[in-house]
Amino acid sequence: MAPHAPLRAYYADESERDRYLRRIFDATASDYDRIERLLALGSGPWYRRMALQRAGLGSGAQVLDVGIGTGLVAREALRLIGFEGRLVGVDPSPGMMGEVRLPNVELIQGRAEALPQPDASHDFLSMGYALRHIADVHAAFAEFQRVLRPGGRLVILEITRPGHRVGRALLRAYMRAFVPLVARVVGRRRDTAELWRYYWDTIDACIAPESVLAALREAGFEQVQRHTELGVFSEYTARKPG
Repeated sequence: MAPHAPLRAYYADESERDRYLRRIFDATASDYDRIERLLALGSGPWYRRMALQRAGLGSGAQVLDVGIGTGLVAREALRLIGFEGRLVGVDPSPGMMGEVRLPNVELIQGRAEALPQPDASHDFLSMGYALRHIADVHAAFAEFQRVLRPGGRLVILEITRPGHRVGRALLRAYMRAFVPLVARVVGRRRDTAELWRYYWDTIDACIAPESVLAALREAGFEQVQRHTELGVFSEYTARKPG
């Protein structure tokens, strides 16, 4: 199950999807953190840290951050796990990982559907705003189940399209018009505005939260829940039995 149908305004078919994503993320990586901080009004770190805490991340955990990107979720995870913990970041984009400026983090190029990690090797798994960019939700969740230890927990952070028409229109105007405009003004890379337009289109086309929850249950997770903030920010949490 793909998280959304092919977006042919950006790539011709599903076979070109991976190449498109690699290009756009590699090309815009140096702009990503600057624009994210501006658009989130500085609230991003606080929210990510609270979401990780709500999901049960604590001191000493062995964490796998899938789709680490530039390290925005990983940075807050490191604060919570302390010196006793360990964090491994996986991402398909070398350009994004090249922007990670964090100590004691192991970075590995890889995809959510085929994680380059041993079975039962992590206490906690996080994925921040990357679910929309994977190819197969079921394959990814099966991998999450495989690499977590019995009793291990996960959190998937996502932006969810509002259910109400007015809220959807407001978020669309913000993400599809205002954000790319800011990206053109502030960004240094030509493709940065395109990335943020693509972001909205993936949000708009993404599978419903109920499908994400069902896929987690089908993968064998228990205590599957969704917490929302402001009706837009979804936190999917679950636990591996054991």
